[in-house]
Amino acid sequence: MNIEIIAVLIILSITILMLIFEIIRIDIVAIVCMLVLGWTGILTPNEMLSGFSSNAVFVMMAVMIMGRGIKKTGIMDHFSRLVLEKVGNQKSKIIGFLSLTIGVLSGLIQNIGAIALFLPGILNISRRSKISPSELIMPIGFAAILGGTLTMVGSGPLILINDLLNNANLESYKIFSVTPVGILLLLVGIGYFFLFGKFVLPQKDNEQETETDQEKLIKTLHLPHNIWHYSIGKVSPLIGKTTESSGIWQKPGVNILGLSRGKEIDYAPWRETVFEAGQELALLGDQESIEGFAEKNKLALQHASTYFAKLLDPERSGFAEVIVPHHSELVGKTIREFSLRKRYAVEPVLLFSKGEEIKGDISDHEIVTGDTIIVHGLWERISEIKASNNFVVVTPFERENKVEAKTGIAITCFLVAIGLSLYGFPISIAFFSGAIAMVLFGVLSIQEMYQSIEWKVVFLLVGLIPLGVAMQKTGTAVFLAENLMSLVLGKHTLLIIFMIGLLATVFSLFMSNVGAIVVLAPLVIEMSQIGQLDPRPLALMAAVCVANSFIFPTHQVNALIMSPGGYRNADFFKAGIGLTLLFLIVVVLYFFFFMI
Repeated sequence: MNIEIIAVLIILSITILMLIFEIIRIDIVAIVCMLVLGWTGILTPNEMLSGFSSNAVFVMMAVMIMGRGIKKTGIMDHFSRLVLEKVGNQKSKIIGFLSLTIGVLSGLIQNIGAIALFLPGILNISRRSKISPSELIMPIGFAAILGGTLTMVGSGPLILINDLLNNANLESYKIFSVTPVGILLLLVGIGYFFLFGKFVLPQKDNEQETETDQEKLIKTLHLPHNIWHYSIGKVSPLIGKTTESSGIWQKPGVNILGLSRGKEIDYAPWRETVFEAGQELALLGDQESIEGFAEKNKLALQHASTYFAKLLDPERSGFAEVIVPHHSELVGKTIREFSLRKRYAVEPVLLFSKGEEIKGDISDHEIVTGDTIIVHGLWERISEIKASNNFVVVTPFERENKVEAKTGIAITCFLVAIGLSLYGFPISIAFFSGAIAMVLFGVLSIQEMYQSIEWKVVFLLVGLIPLGVAMQKTGTAVFLAENLMSLVLGKHTLLIIFMIGLLATVFSLFMSNVGAIVVLAPLVIEMSQIGQLDPRPLALMAAVCVANSFIFPTHQVNALIMSPGGYRNADFFKAGIGLTLLFLIVVVLYFFFFMI
């Protein structure tokens, strides 16, 4: 064992300890690891900085960009509503359905692409179902990794292993040769979280229970937050009346947020808007008041309406607290005279004037400096209020312009990227081409492209990739493999199979899974022949086991889900250690009984 191998082993050990105990931020750990490899002369400057030109890093940035583009179109909002309609708000059903869906998809396309496509929808489901993202994202992300073992095109190592077998004059495998063990692994992964999820997944404690700004505002001011959908029948007394003459504002507790005109929607319709048969209404208020108004006017309850999707999406609409400054045009006027609804298409719900709370029809109350109006509307319209000189909006909100008209373009860019990778182009080129296409076709601006990249994740990969390079360059990987394999050579076949699986698992934590199989496959083939075992299934098993990467966020999928899920290294270790052991047991037993 030479000095370089000793140095790499020391650096590897310290890095593992730092990642486990999180003494400092993991991206800093990775960067320091990279620099130490350069300072010690183990790697040249170009090798030390090789992570910046790594395929994995460019794939990661590309999927972040495409994920942002898909989210911006709003298509995943529709997906999340569909999922909740089908499976309800029960956490186990949501996890099971999404894990199975994404797992199967990962067998056909790269798992990083599958999770990137669905991550915006998962976050939307988390928000709508009031389930913490930390309890949803990790099981689904792990299912994406497991799904990569369903076919021989599901992951880079399984694609590569056939070439490595051919190089050794061994017969390659067919596309579904690995499917039985892949199905077992996916089902075991889903079952693992179904049975033990509440024990191994991060649970939100009292300090972590945070309310959104909207929830705080609703709770503090006791605002109504249920939106009811009704249709106007042919015999409704509302027909022919205006919103004002209908008396909808006379009774406190009822506000009209939207009125459908065919496919067009009037948000916060003006007081002179005339009701017609067949229109649909979006009403805000408490149940008793709404039901009373509906019964009086012979309105039919609509349990699901696609017209008012924006009003049901917290990212598209909500309440805002608006203060009237002294220089506002509204001072000395009423809301009617100012035409607040007509100008901004927002619905005034509540007024605080001179310390008094005023509900019901506040249209004719004279506004004075310092009055506060609580309005409900689309964030894009509230942004216009904020930009004017007439109001001060004190409610924080983030507005992202949805580009629904670009949905087809965004999905096409994503599918073309997947298609190019399946056709044989490097996944980094295919995915980054799809990402840039989204910018060129106007799905994202160049600023949004840069903002979509989670640089902490990028530098984590950039810093750790050189460690894998050092393990290969110095012979540390081969040294570890040969010495560990020598311990089991001549022993029971089951022990040899287990050691190969364990080696592949350990290597995958600190090397790219492709790099791990490139190192392991020739060694496994050689050791199998010495031990008079069939090398083909053992090499295939090694290619499967490099997907057993759940303990650290070094796998591309784990790195991608780390920030959205709010995970720490300890969370991956706690949830991943059990699944890692189950993975090894299933694979070892399957290959021992059915493949060897």
